[in-house]
Amino acid sequence: MGGALLKAWAANTDHEFTVADPAKPDLPEGVTQVGSVEELGEQLFDYLIVALKPQLIDDVLPGYLPRLSPSGVISSIAAGYSAEKLAAHAPGRSVIRIMPNLPAVIGKGVSGLYAHGAVSETASGDIEQLALCSGEIVWVDSEDMLDRLTAVAGSGPGYVFEMLRAYVQAAEDLGFSEKDAKNLVLGTVRGTLELALESDLSLEDLRKNVTSKGGTTAAGLDALNGKEEFSALIRDTLQAAYERAVELR
Repeated sequence: MGGALLKAWAANTDHEFTVADPAKPDLPEGVTQVGSVEELGEQLFDYLIVALKPQLIDDVLPGYLPRLSPSGVISSIAAGYSAEKLAAHAPGRSVIRIMPNLPAVIGKGVSGLYAHGAVSETASGDIEQLALCSGEIVWVDSEDMLDRLTAVAGSGPGYVFEMLRAYVQAAEDLGFSEKDAKNLVLGTVRGTLELALESDLSLEDLRKNVTSKGGTTAAGLDALNGKEEFSALIRDTLQAAYERAVELR
């Protein structure tokens, strides 16, 4: 995901980016690449963006901190590594965590942002600008709320993919080919989502508008959530993801 985010940042902002990666990945035009911290020389940077697997941060991050300007800010897109841990590597430094979700790779994501420490308006504005390149943003005021956002949005695409998979499978079980079942389900979901986004009505009212008493939709909804089983399952899903996010932090 880091590569897709960088591509969006480089294309949609005026910032200059340098990537430190010994693997020498394919980078967007205009982005500088170095293989190690030594290749940075005495350069100083306004932002240090951590895009590493959490288990690598403790070993890698300290070597790059001297290259951060006196007023520089640490930002991170790494899941499972708290802002408090990041700040412990650089006491007195401000930290901003960005929690994107998978649709960010196509500019349709939802990212959570959390500022730890005294973050300037300039820094929060710059990081917000980066996050907006990939979709919508939501600022939260605590690490705990970022964990809750992770449960809802960060992990959310996985839930949606699983629901879509089950929906398509059920359509196949009704006699449709795999191709037709997928087209029916994805087309229905896409149109329904666009309608929900464009409408001023609540989701409950939209559901009521498509549900006739004693009709086919009513029968299906009764099987899906007549006794609130589906609602309870969604609540349990988010709670399980939130509790795991807290454990990983």
